[in-house]
Amino acid sequence: MLSFVVPAHNESQLIGKTVRCLHEAGATAGEPYEIVVVDDASTDDTAALAVRAGACVVHADVRHIAAARNIGARAAAGEHLLFVDADTWLSGDTALAALHAMRGGAAGGGARVRLDGPVPFYARPGVAATFGAFRLFNWTVGCFMFCTRDAFDRTGGFDERLFAAEEVAFSRAIKRVGRLELVEPAVVTSARKFRTHSLREFLRMGLGALHVGRAVRSRHRLSIWYGERRHDPGPPQVPEKGSGT
Repeated sequence: MLSFVVPAHNESQLIGKTVRCLHEAGATAGEPYEIVVVDDASTDDTAALAVRAGACVVHADVRHIAAARNIGARAAAGEHLLFVDADTWLSGDTALAALHAMRGGAAGGGARVRLDGPVPFYARPGVAATFGAFRLFNWTVGCFMFCTRDAFDRTGGFDERLFAAEEVAFSRAIKRVGRLELVEPAVVTSARKFRTHSLREFLRMGLGALHVGRAVRSRHRLSIWYGERRHDPGPPQVPEKGSGT
């Protein structure tokens, strides 16, 4: 069985679309599957919308992305775990490629990532540099990761000491127990953080995160990820060809 694990906090705007995409991906993969949405301390109707779209909902109150993924994985029944963020859309071809990679001996991995639209000019160098570093070091981008149940158990899952950069720790842990593989085609993830936050806010968070070791161990220094969810007007009608990894 494939288990899609989706951590979600106040995702009423997107959760229905995400779950519907995962149903399509599961059907394309042609294997039994389940969709486990971890409703992490939402104050909106994320859980109800997820159930309406056909997901199983697990409730949590941790406000912690790594912990929420671990809760979902432990509640899931599948031997193949695919972690998909609530603002990320996975195609059936990518899900099938991940399944083939695991059946071919990969302990885990991820995929190349494409944003759903252009980002402001001030963010473009940072986005390009980040995606380039992930390609260079063969790390998974956090919006989509996968692993076998055995690899999850052997690594202990996601490092709950981290509120950010947990995907880097995940990549390193997977490489210690087996092969990490990045598959095609790319997944599409939302650029909403750039659409809903200003340059000043990014600079403020960046200054607060100068000591990386301390910053990723506290949600209070990561307001763009853990602050109040803002309504996203969505990408422009005609998206540009953007950067991807």
